[in-house]
Amino acid sequence: MVQATMHETIPELFDRQAAAFKQRPLFLVKRHGTYQPVTWEQAADDVLALSLFLLSQQVNPGDRVLLLCENRPEWGLADLAIQSIGAWTVPLYPNLTEADVRLICNDCQPVLAVASTSEQVQKLLAAGRHPVALRTIVVVEPTQQHQAHVLAWAAALARGREMAPRLRDLHRHRRVLARPEDTATLIYTSGTTGEPKGVMLSHQNFLSNVAACLEVIPISGTDTHLSFLPLCHVFERMAGWYLMLTVGARIAYVENMDTVPDNMQEVHPTVMLGVPRFFEKLYGRIQEGLRQASPLKRRLAGWALRVGRAWAQHKALGKPVPPALGLQRQLADRLVFRKLKAKLGGRLRFFVSGSAPLAKEIGEFFYSLGVTIIEGYGLTETSPVIAANRLEHPRFGTVGLPVPGVEVRIAEDGEILTRGPHVMQGYYKQPEATAAALADGWFHTGDIGRFEPDGCLCITDRKKDLIKTAGGKFVAPQKLEKLFVADPLISQAFVYGDKRPYCVALLVPSAQALRRYAEEQRIPGGSLGELVRDQRVADFYWARVQELQRELAGFEQVKKVALLDQEFTQASGELTPTLKVKRAAVAQRHESLLNSLYPSQAVG
Repeated sequence: MVQATMHETIPELFDRQAAAFKQRPLFLVKRHGTYQPVTWEQAADDVLALSLFLLSQQVNPGDRVLLLCENRPEWGLADLAIQSIGAWTVPLYPNLTEADVRLICNDCQPVLAVASTSEQVQKLLAAGRHPVALRTIVVVEPTQQHQAHVLAWAAALARGREMAPRLRDLHRHRRVLARPEDTATLIYTSGTTGEPKGVMLSHQNFLSNVAACLEVIPISGTDTHLSFLPLCHVFERMAGWYLMLTVGARIAYVENMDTVPDNMQEVHPTVMLGVPRFFEKLYGRIQEGLRQASPLKRRLAGWALRVGRAWAQHKALGKPVPPALGLQRQLADRLVFRKLKAKLGGRLRFFVSGSAPLAKEIGEFFYSLGVTIIEGYGLTETSPVIAANRLEHPRFGTVGLPVPGVEVRIAEDGEILTRGPHVMQGYYKQPEATAAALADGWFHTGDIGRFEPDGCLCITDRKKDLIKTAGGKFVAPQKLEKLFVADPLISQAFVYGDKRPYCVALLVPSAQALRRYAEEQRIPGGSLGELVRDQRVADFYWARVQELQRELAGFEQVKKVALLDQEFTQASGELTPTLKVKRAAVAQRHESLLNSLYPSQAVG
């Protein structure tokens, strides 16, 4: 296994691996109905060709190049080619709106972009109508004719190969100039206002984190990783791309989110990365399958789960498993658990979970089946991993111990602080925000936590109001609330969803406007309480909310709303003296109503 080192760049690491592995598969991609390999040698040839094409387009060191693309081999190849010539990769979520793309373009002024489809090209062209220095767009799968400066991927590679005799010396010069401390990427992450901030991460940031994670998470060149989390997310970027490059593992890409179960059966992965929402859905499918089983199978599964829980309690505490329980566990595995694990591909060694807190009950449930979910913790600004559980003794409900080389301490106010080679270079063009985040030489995470007696880190709260859904997406609630209360029929709004699968909202209608609407529609009801419980009123407000948020990205939108007949007040403790909503107080007072907006789950 070739180890990552902080004394090289990511493209240098890739070159060493490609020279060593040659005809071994690097990628597995579904084409024409079957998974087909892309070798290291093929990948290296395409990276060089695209690098030469970028040089022909006068892309210079420090230039920003957008990558607007779903997970596929071309994502990684483009990333390496961009970095090979000293430019910065700027990855964007494929589901970003045109307005989001325009905002990022105006901030970082990219000179070139790589897009997956003609649909994504249209977003870039729309953003380009504003002052943006975007000169060329490369599209992987063009489905229509485009303007002259929009070039197909295959044509770009061909042009790069044609230019090889003239540009190889320049390419080698760029590689010689590259340093590990150079910026490799600019990743945009939302702040508390919802405005994106560009996080600058170096080659050294990423590769130090790769090396630290490999000391505690046993992934090797014999592993196959099935990738479905967006590569533009720092978690998949580091652990599902650079870490896999480092060990020489195979990377298979799902066709789409709906095909993940089928692709697991085809690829037979040994490791996978996920977010809590993925494991919640997986858990739900297992529970539903058990509910639909025959009475005999349900009884058998119930016995197996009880045995699994008893076995897991001993293992998690490091206690010897009694011989009788061990025999029962082997029988439960043969009769029940092995069949469940076969649905995961049959070879899975473990999952890794990140991006948002994993429910303790979910981790314990899978562990009882013999499927370990290693939960970690980190942020975009920390490349990303700060702490991670260990496979041998996972501590569910915590994010484990800090990884090697990473320092963590708890500030007086409970905020988690960290420092080390994993910490970002800073926020792009935001020196004040950078100084605030890196005060006293420590990065301030914005999370509240504590250390358990065994040294494991426990995350207890968010220091700021930014919502992080179970899917790992950040949502600024005030952005939505301001949008909703701008409607004359809505007096107040409260958006909720931290650690939940999606966001919901509590709305306080404008009393006069609601009564007027009720009169016009001949809806009976003498009080606001009666009106907000009328289904016609509920449907009317939901339609208005959908219209108000239609320009937002899907993960930002609330999925359900509930109407209240009383306003938030200072007297009730729900507003501060400056009339700001006290989120914890509102959530506590309306806990039952908020919970009713989510599907209930029960651990078997």
